[in-house]
Amino acid sequence: MANFSKSNVPQFSVDVYQNEYLPDGGREVNAIVTVTSTGGGTLGSAVGASYAPGRGPSAGVAIMVDCSGSMDYPPTKMRNARDATAAAIDTLRDGTHFAVVGGTHVAKEVYPGGGRLAVADRTTREQAKQALRRLSAGGGTAIGTWLRLADRLLSSADVAIRHGILLTDGRNEHESPEDLRAALDSCAGRFTCDARGVGTDWEVKEVTGIASALLGTADIVADPAGLAADFTQMMETAMGKEVADVALRLWTPVGTTIKFVKQVAPTVEQLTDRRTEAGPRAGDYPTGSWGDESRDYHVCVEVPSAGLGQEMLAARVSLVVPQPDGSVQNLGAQGLIRAVWTDDMAASTSINPQVAHYTGQAELAQAIQQGLDLRKAGDMDGATAKLGRAVQLASASGNADTAKLLAKVVDVVDATTGTVRLKAKVAEADEMTLETRSTKTVRVKK
Repeated sequence: MANFSKSNVPQFSVDVYQNEYLPDGGREVNAIVTVTSTGGGTLGSAVGASYAPGRGPSAGVAIMVDCSGSMDYPPTKMRNARDATAAAIDTLRDGTHFAVVGGTHVAKEVYPGGGRLAVADRTTREQAKQALRRLSAGGGTAIGTWLRLADRLLSSADVAIRHGILLTDGRNEHESPEDLRAALDSCAGRFTCDARGVGTDWEVKEVTGIASALLGTADIVADPAGLAADFTQMMETAMGKEVADVALRLWTPVGTTIKFVKQVAPTVEQLTDRRTEAGPRAGDYPTGSWGDESRDYHVCVEVPSAGLGQEMLAARVSLVVPQPDGSVQNLGAQGLIRAVWTDDMAASTSINPQVAHYTGQAELAQAIQQGLDLRKAGDMDGATAKLGRAVQLASASGNADTAKLLAKVVDVVDATTGTVRLKAKVAEADEMTLETRSTKTVRVKK
């Protein structure tokens, strides 16, 4: 990875939204940090990347396709998976390194083979699509082996952006949860990965867990006919990434502690436990790869108590990219989180609108997940209460997409009060869609 001047990289900005006023004795400071990256798609080079002129950063992509026996039921599923992978290959930018992995209880190289990545051009795309025709269903499912092979292949090329796309239709039955967790731990920080479940026979928490660990997206494609459009969209997004391995760096003064850090838009993602120490009183929180986009983070800081009229810097936020030599490149954007002690009750008790909104969105995601778990466990009263609260929160925040998904699982009597009745019959795809997309949030209404 080389260092590049600021003019060669997408421009990052940091905005902090908070109520900095604390009452006498107050110690908890909450802030929403909005990170925005702009000007990516037009650049010839970016942070830590080698580039082909005018084509964006060097990238490697591994597509992992479930080839277990269940992909033959119905037979259209395997055909749709082949077509979707072909569509993704067609979306690759010239010069992108890529490979296709077939996944069963073992992982095999479908294309190009030989433990390497191919370089996308007209010839290699056609060869890869020919190789897809040989994919057939048979065998079990051990997703950890697919991820480890993808990691080996992606690390074989000197590229700036490393990305995986994983498709599965079943549960990870041929390795232990511990094996999958170990594979995710070894791949975390080495490549990002989008995960998709096709049909309704897969485990939501497995697929969302893969995406979460590898800082990618998760979704359901209930009808296999929708795979090609979804794969094309995923690959277009991957091709739009300009900077890899961006970390949110938080520096805090003596006596101050970080209570939590979580991404709250476009999805809720807990980052607190992913901190790596970065020198005295500083820590880095991974955010993955960036294109032209904006994301929001909720940072909660505990400060030492101070007297009325005093103020302090509670935390300094910056963005960095680690370099192979152990140094970091600072992306030049910075935000300050402040604390000011006051006896003005109106100032110290008002909640910043952004903080209030995203606190509600995080509660919404949790209420949905708890409600569905209680429903599966047979606790209908508990499920009704949690899903009713979710309906209330979705309505209040204007999260229309989540409200629509909830309405397929409960009959809404009064959204404002969260009064609902559980539906007697719920389509499995509807329940799985609600659970998979439960962490998707809406931005604050301006």
